[in-house]
Amino acid sequence: MNNVFDFSPSSIAALALADVDRALAEDIGAGDLTAGLINSERRSHARVLAREGAVICGVPWAEATLQRLDPKAELIWHVRDGETCEPNQVVLEIKGQSRAILSGERTVLNFLQVLSAVATKTATYVQLVQSVPGNRAKIVDTRKTLPGLRLAQKYAVRCGGGSNHRIGLYDAVLIKENHIAAAGGVTAVLQRTAEVAQAASFVEIEVETLDQLNEALGAGAKMVLLDNMDLTQLREAVRITAGRAILEVSGGVSLDTVAGIAATGVDRISIGALTKDVKAIDFSMRFQEL
Repeated sequence: MNNVFDFSPSSIAALALADVDRALAEDIGAGDLTAGLINSERRSHARVLAREGAVICGVPWAEATLQRLDPKAELIWHVRDGETCEPNQVVLEIKGQSRAILSGERTVLNFLQVLSAVATKTATYVQLVQSVPGNRAKIVDTRKTLPGLRLAQKYAVRCGGGSNHRIGLYDAVLIKENHIAAAGGVTAVLQRTAEVAQAASFVEIEVETLDQLNEALGAGAKMVLLDNMDLTQLREAVRITAGRAILEVSGGVSLDTVAGIAATGVDRISIGALTKDVKAIDFSMRFQEL
């Protein structure tokens, strides 16, 4: 397939640099007036602390920020992406030009606070699902992401132990209720999927009723999204499907409901809240004497 992000270390590094360049242009513009008050020769030692427990994510973005501003800056990570920190733990030490550290401070913290929030929230859902005996469900993200930061947030989902759904509209087929209505029904739209199957990593159709599920299975669907079904309906959907298709659940998923949903025997649980309803993790930077 073409144009599908591979999440390799080199691809993540390139992504982080592109994101950082936009962020620095937004924040610094023509120059940091306040940091300009500091002697250009002065060097500093700064520490980044996580004020609360979290799954850390954002190392490539923090590194790209600081290295853009001071290529010789020394970075010492005490917690890496995907690892857990304790409240008030130092996650990063920086030694470099004072002006550069000051100019990059907010950009570093912004990336860490958002991406760590996504990773932490994902990890919470993953842990709840893993506590269900016999569970096989994966926690999956959606396209409900911050504009311009989708790939970064999907990387953060991975750091939290979750899995990625499609990256965008170009790499997979997800037939939703409006597509079904526009095409003239479940069977009609599924009959057209051969036209795009070679360009898609998967083809999935959303159903809202068990009757639609039966129709989709009869038309050859191999991946079905069960939208806003209750637990009784989900258990019946698993029974009806009997392994003929991958079943994904969407809608009504929360920390209070996810374990019960996983216990029905579905394969995937997609949660928009992983990336759209996150509360930033509290980080701060403190300068030390060299």
